[in-house]
Amino acid sequence: MATDRTPLPLLQIRDLHVAYDGVRAVRGIDLELGAGELVCLIGANGAGKTSTLHALAGIQPIAAGEIRYAGERIDALPAHERVRRGIALVPEGRGIFARLTVEENLRMGAYSRSDRAGVEADLERVHALLPRMRERLQQVAGTLSGGEQQMLAIGRALLCRPRLLLLDEPSMGLAPQLVEKVFTVIQDIAREGVALLLVEQNARLALELAARGYVMDTGRITLAGRGADLLADPRVRAAYLGEAP
Repeated sequence: MATDRTPLPLLQIRDLHVAYDGVRAVRGIDLELGAGELVCLIGANGAGKTSTLHALAGIQPIAAGEIRYAGERIDALPAHERVRRGIALVPEGRGIFARLTVEENLRMGAYSRSDRAGVEADLERVHALLPRMRERLQQVAGTLSGGEQQMLAIGRALLCRPRLLLLDEPSMGLAPQLVEKVFTVIQDIAREGVALLLVEQNARLALELAARGYVMDTGRITLAGRGADLLADPRVRAAYLGEAP
C-alpha cells in the first residue's frame, strides 16, 4: 500500500469562526503552519488577527471550525492544557506582572513544568538570548523600558518550552531601534526550530522576515503566499505599505 510521507503541518485551522457577543470577528479562515516555520498574519486594525491568536491559545472559545495541533484537535482544550502541549502566546501589550521581578516573571512561564533541571537550563538559554534580562533579574518588571518589557514577555513564553509561539504585535509602541532588536530575537528563536505565528502592524518588516504570510480583512483571509511575493503584490503595497496603487 502506498503511503504519503508528507509531514502534517504542526498547526491546521479549518473554517475557523470566532465571535464576541454575537459579532463575528473571524469568518471561516483556513491557515497552516509547519514545524519550525515563521508565518505572519497582517491586516488592518479590527481585521480579526488578535481574535485568531486568542482562539489558538484557548483564551477565546471558537464559534465553529476546528484547530489541529500536532495532528490532534485542540479546539476544546483549555488554555493551560495548550500551554502544556507547547503553545505559548506573547500577548499584545506584553502582559507582564508589573509588581513582580524579572526573574519571577520568567519563572511564571514555567509554572506548568515539573522538570526543575530543564527549567534552569531554559533560564540560561533565555539569558543567553536576552542578556538584558540577566542584568535585570531582581528589578521590578514594571520599571523596565518598553523594549525590555517586550523582551521579558518573549522570555517568559520561552520558559514553557514552546513548539509554537504566537506573537501579537511585538513592535507596538517601540522606537525603531528597539523594533530591530525585537525582530532579531524573533529570528534567533525561529532558527532554533520554534514555529512562530506573528501578528504585526509593521507589514513590511513582517513580510521580509516570514517565509509565508496571510492577509486578513474583516475576519477573512484575502491573500496568502510567500512573504516575498506578498511584499511585491501591488494590493498589499497599496493597502499596508502606504504606496500608491
